[in-house]
Amino acid sequence: MQGLKTTLEQWRVLQAIVQYGGFAQAAEALHRSQSSISYTAARLQEQLGVSLLIIDGRKARLTENGKALLAAARELLSDAQQLEQLARRLEQGWEAELRLVVDVAFPTPVLLQALSQFTRVAPQTRVQLSEVVLSGADEALLEQRADILVGTRVPAGYLGDLLLNVDFIAVAHPDHALHRLGRSLSSEDLKREMQIVLRDSGTISPRDEGWLGSAQRWTVSSMETSAAMVADGLGFAWLPRHLIAKHLEQGSLWPLPLNEGQLRRVSLYLTFGNEANMGPAARQLAKILQTAVQGDGD
Repeated sequence: MQGLKTTLEQWRVLQAIVQYGGFAQAAEALHRSQSSISYTAARLQEQLGVSLLIIDGRKARLTENGKALLAAARELLSDAQQLEQLARRLEQGWEAELRLVVDVAFPTPVLLQALSQFTRVAPQTRVQLSEVVLSGADEALLEQRADILVGTRVPAGYLGDLLLNVDFIAVAHPDHALHRLGRSLSSEDLKREMQIVLRDSGTISPRDEGWLGSAQRWTVSSMETSAAMVADGLGFAWLPRHLIAKHLEQGSLWPLPLNEGQLRRVSLYLTFGNEANMGPAARQLAKILQTAVQGDGD
């Protein structure tokens, strides 16, 4: 591959000449001599074989070719600046990558809000997001696959903070057989109907939670699939209030009038995979998650 004829510093000088309106102004802004600025601009044009600047009195303006080339160069200068920022952050201990593991019960809008804010604070840190169910969160910690975990419990040997509580409501389609009974429901009523349950994503010690008394059950791996099946009248389920809020407002899902157990509250905890070696990016993301949850009113 042939060597490059020009340097980023030359393009930075050209940008300064245009931005500040002339050679003298660019020299002052870059803390260089005017002769050095003039030589750099002239050398750049010579190396490219293209006229970049037109001198109009004491002002310097770009030619059409200069406009096109500088527009492309600005992207290179921006990339170089981001590269230098990344180097500084890595030198300061900012992680290049974070592994975030989140239980599917966590509200997606809150998660997206937090990740969007984190991108602005630490654009150089990549995030690997994994969604899990029940014991899948425990396994991610035990197998050291998580820097930050949001799960339904804090595994033994770890410390965690309560992040938020998620309310699960027993619901079914308005035309479901359970609603047609027109009375309060017992567990015996539920046993005769199809229940939609969520599969534990863990494989070592999968666990069941909630009421599982129905003789007929369909097991799915997605909370959204479970909600869609219930809204289509295929069964009943306990679903997160935040996930089915629109269904409840529109009347496409009705809460089941259970004698007891109509509402189930699940706590989600924030836990660090290795708190002793936690870097500034992990601490910042954890703080953003906590703030996002508080802002959501939970």
